[in-house]
Amino acid sequence: MTSQLPFGDGLRADLGVPGEAHRLSSSPRSRVWRVELDGVPAVVKQMVDGPGAAGRYEREVTALGLAARAEPAVVPAVLGTDPDARVVVLEHVESRRPSPDWIVEYAATLARLHAVGTSADAGLLPAWSGPAEADVHSFLNLAETLEVVLPRGATAELDDLVDRLAQAPGHALLHGDPCPGNDLHTDDGVRFIDFEQASLGSGLVELAYLRIGFPTCWCATTAAQPLLGRAEAAYRTTWAAATGMPLDGDLTDMCAGWLLRGDALVQRADRETRDHLARLPDRDWAWGTATARQRLLHRLSVVAQLTADRGDLQGVNRLCADLRDRVLTRWPKLKPLPAERP
Repeated sequence: MTSQLPFGDGLRADLGVPGEAHRLSSSPRSRVWRVELDGVPAVVKQMVDGPGAAGRYEREVTALGLAARAEPAVVPAVLGTDPDARVVVLEHVESRRPSPDWIVEYAATLARLHAVGTSADAGLLPAWSGPAEADVHSFLNLAETLEVVLPRGATAELDDLVDRLAQAPGHALLHGDPCPGNDLHTDDGVRFIDFEQASLGSGLVELAYLRIGFPTCWCATTAAQPLLGRAEAAYRTTWAAATGMPLDGDLTDMCAGWLLRGDALVQRADRETRDHLARLPDRDWAWGTATARQRLLHRLSVVAQLTADRGDLQGVNRLCADLRDRVLTRWPKLKPLPAERP
């Protein structure tokens, strides 16, 4: 109802009195409405009360402001803000059903989003943080619980991996949750929404989503190798064109980093609450389009394949291959991730 719309005097003075308002679906962390402003549709988003609400609002507004540098646009335009009420008013973007090869245009637009970040933006958003020593321990404990012998050198390789990821170069504008559903496919290209977890770091953090199965997303999907190759090539080409530099960093390392993170097996509300990898031997759970064990199996397979020719990750390669085989033996009915987005 319009009476419930958080559209205060300041927004009314700047944008006019909103007309008809309709509540839209959203995450539990926000409320979203479609409204009419002088006959033109717009979107009103408010962060709900709760821990971290102010920080999430600041991250979203800051990221939208940085992303507005991109031409053509990669985000809806910001029409107005009300920091006291944690409200942002956005251009309404009419989206359509994505095409079967949607990840190609998605990847190119993701590269343009990332490319707007500059070294001068340091401090405007949090720096991206990768897996930690505790994640390595949890992963190794999972292997031990499943009775997989730890290959020589694997522990040291994983420790070195965590160190490399902590020093990964880059000041790309990272979306933080670039999931299917947070990308609006329009006749004029893709627009990204929901920047509550935005940060600055290496663009490879989110390019890895395509291979590793969208780790922070309820709609985990995979793609056939030819399509995946096209999408990654589109990202790299677009990045180089936008920045004048080739993409720096290691995609294999990033994919392995996502494998280590047990928090990437559960929805956001359940993260940082317990060791989720430790739960897997005794229990599987559904989250969106896949179960936790399906997600783990996919990630193990990807990392085993990517590390096959990496001399510095041979222990990790053997560990992932053996753990993948043990998972398939123990739970033979596990299905691959879906190939199509919902």
